[in-house]
Amino acid sequence: MRRRSKIPEIYVTLLLILMYLPILVVVVYSFNDSWEGFTFSWYQKLLHNRNIITAFFNSLELAALSSLSASVLGTVGAVGIAGRHFRGRGALENLSLIPIMVPEIILGMAYLAFFSFLRLPFGMLTLVLAHTTFCVPYIFINVKARLAGLDPAIGEAARDLGASAPRAFFDITLPLIAPSILSGALLAFAMSMDDVVISFFATGAQTSTLPLQIYSMLKMGVTPEINALCTLMLGAVFLIVAVGRLVSARRQRRA
Repeated sequence: MRRRSKIPEIYVTLLLILMYLPILVVVVYSFNDSWEGFTFSWYQKLLHNRNIITAFFNSLELAALSSLSASVLGTVGAVGIAGRHFRGRGALENLSLIPIMVPEIILGMAYLAFFSFLRLPFGMLTLVLAHTTFCVPYIFINVKARLAGLDPAIGEAARDLGASAPRAFFDITLPLIAPSILSGALLAFAMSMDDVVISFFATGAQTSTLPLQIYSMLKMGVTPEINALCTLMLGAVFLIVAVGRLVSARRQRRA
């Protein structure tokens, strides 16, 4: 019998080590005090660091507002384009994807010039507008792909049975595309939380996001408080994923 090669298993193992070893180091450092022993002191200092806490909640607010706004705009755009055939449709679809194809440094400079031209006060408002713009394509792509796989006869049947166009959309189409909207919104939320370049150009002196706060701390040296924050955020992500898996497993059992 021909022996199976172990190269794929070795490759996957090395890849997982390279991916998760840095994360493990961050978690270990968050509980370490110069290798003198186990400690929670960095978590205590984190809870008393107003700059980091304020920046963290600013990032949460910004990501929530921008992903919600982008979900509405991206869904409306995808539904509008999917239901019609007109000249220039392909060009319009390509234009809607420009924010994720253009380098962030170019987008950041464009937002800076545009907001300055409009004389908008730089702060949370300009951040939400900028983040909403580059988050829209993530929802647009997901919803458009889902609509392409739906049978248009379903909506037509609802119309034939007397449902109005809004009623058919909210009762039939929206529940079918809801998972794609949610996945796109989660991706947009993560991209907004992670953004540095566009936020740097679109923010004001009184408003700072978590990535910008960490970036500014690099000049003076990052303390293990950041490791503690990363560990808490990782724990929250793992908890959300675990709860989601449990909920989906229960739904499959009921089905």
